[in-house]
Amino acid sequence: MASYDAILPAGGLIAPPFSLQVGTDSKALIDFGGQTMLARTLNALADSGKVGQTVVVGTPEVLSHKDAALASGLVESGMSLPDNLFLGLDYLSKVGSTSDKVLVVPTDMPFLTGGIVAKYLESLPDDKDILIPLIQKHEFEERFPGSPSTFVDLKGGSYTLGGMFLMSREALQKSRPHIEKVVEQRKSKLGMAKLLGPLFVARWLSKSLTLADVERKIQSMLHLTGSAVLGVPPELAYDVDDQEDYDYAMARLKKGLEMQEATS
Repeated sequence: MASYDAILPAGGLIAPPFSLQVGTDSKALIDFGGQTMLARTLNALADSGKVGQTVVVGTPEVLSHKDAALASGLVESGMSLPDNLFLGLDYLSKVGSTSDKVLVVPTDMPFLTGGIVAKYLESLPDDKDILIPLIQKHEFEERFPGSPSTFVDLKGGSYTLGGMFLMSREALQKSRPHIEKVVEQRKSKLGMAKLLGPLFVARWLSKSLTLADVERKIQSMLHLTGSAVLGVPPELAYDVDDQEDYDYAMARLKKGLEMQEATS
């Protein structure tokens, strides 16, 4: 049975008035059903039976929280998501991790369970440097009807990105300069257009862009082999970024508890 080590970026912050309602400005420390998001994530990874070491890369507030003790290791976060990814990789290298590939798991998915993690990992091929879960719009809306979410329209379907990427450690280290270049340009329309190339942009604007086109472009930009993974649990795509996401998730949780009480 495959076992992967996991990096949990936990430096995400939320702004008022949402932070005032939940009593923290850290996404990882939002309470959901009596557990912090951090604890729910770490427990789900442990319950899956497929994850070994876990390193939390977070703010001092996160690292000093009692739930951080559920992780194998703790590292203070850097200035960006790529920084945090490579800080986690460096930690795993120092402690002698033997996992050829690592999971990158955000700490803001309230519906994550051990069963969902196991099901996802069991569906993955083993011949790619990076695997990214994609959930089709109809799959997501069937599981979370009326929920707030953003989808990208491609030729042949609409998709939303899931969390929990599986990445080759060696390939990531070799591709670090390319990853950092993409992140540097992510907020610049001109910069991203130059990176993507005129043909890619034209196909996107004309709505003729396919999922295969996107996969090829990512591989060429990052110098990695990779693919999207379809048919994965929609729960991997539900994250809490703001008040609307949180309110919907809490309503779903309350409804689920009421149904349990009614049948018990």
